[in-house]
Amino acid sequence: MLTMILGAVAAVAALGAAIGAGIAAIGAGLGIGKIGSSAMESIARQPESAGDIRSNMIVIAALIEGVALFAVIVCALALFL
Repeated sequence: MLTMILGAVAAVAALGAAIGAGIAAIGAGLGIGKIGSSAMESIARQPESAGDIRSNMIVIAALIEGVALFAVIVCALALFL
């Protein structure tokens, strides 16, 4: 009986970790898409500041990727702990 309950808990934990990793990946994709869209609009409006906008865009995209990677790692750790 106890092994059955532990097996069910492990299955629910695996499902939760998979859903969490998926949500993190989707959120990162949407965030980076929004950054790229806004940066292209900004560059179109002010072409002379394209270098500054592009460098800021790359920094913010890297930060979003870092947070998404952290979320996926936390989900993976939830599977094994």
